[in-house]
Amino acid sequence: MNLPPLNALRAFEAAARNGGYVAAAGELGVTPAAVSQQVRRLEDHLGRRLFTRHNNRITLTDAGQAIYAETARALGDLAQMAERAQGGRVQGRLVVSCLPSLAEAWLLPRLQPDGPLIDLRLEADPVAFARDGIDLRLSYGDALYPDLVTQPLFRDAVLPLAAPALAAHWPDLPDDRLIHTDWGAGFASHPTWRDWLTAHAPDRPPPAPGSGHRIGGSFLALDMARRGLGVALGQRALAAPMIAAGDLIALSPHSLPLGHAYVAIHPHAKSRKPALKRMLALLIQPR
Repeated sequence: MNLPPLNALRAFEAAARNGGYVAAAGELGVTPAAVSQQVRRLEDHLGRRLFTRHNNRITLTDAGQAIYAETARALGDLAQMAERAQGGRVQGRLVVSCLPSLAEAWLLPRLQPDGPLIDLRLEADPVAFARDGIDLRLSYGDALYPDLVTQPLFRDAVLPLAAPALAAHWPDLPDDRLIHTDWGAGFASHPTWRDWLTAHAPDRPPPAPGSGHRIGGSFLALDMARRGLGVALGQRALAAPMIAAGDLIALSPHSLPLGHAYVAIHPHAKSRKPALKRMLALLIQPR
């Protein structure tokens, strides 16, 4: 049986999914040169060129596209087999990767004790599908995995939110009481206080540079506002439980949408998994 080398398959799948050797190397914990060497090893084994290289970018050839989906499915199946062999009730377990803010404010409130029975393992995002045996990834943006199944969950919007005691002083609060959510350099689509004030409160000058609190997470910004430490430009869907409990008050009916939707992503090979079907039915149904 002339099987291709497993490490070469892993390197090829990671490089194809990430669109480059550098990102694949970071995921696999090796150097980009090692990824490139493994891909060449697979190309030699198959007698086909799998990538077209353009400086630091790579694109799949026709031969690469033909085997990519099957390679991803096969690695996913191997990860599941290994997990089943390692013990217990893992055959029906659903392994979910989720952004921390989305997990705390949106996913966990939907997992009710009297809801559908799902044996769940929750991992902090981001992770790798094949390497970590992930069944479902809940994340932001619908262009991450064009070769996997992507289903939209919801598109959130931001608006000013504050604790009741602080809400009485809006809109006269100084700039240093504004809470800014910093998603990082890779998320330019998150609206800022400057964007919201320009659109809905043009009479108020934009916040002074460096003023206010900077928080690296949507849920942390909401929690800070809930504690009366400032006014957050918070996400309406993530804040819904706090608003319903009266811990946060919307200071304006006007909002700005995020640049992308939150999505559920899973490999095609997982589509028939009963636990995945139950989870998607729970998450996608209207509430």
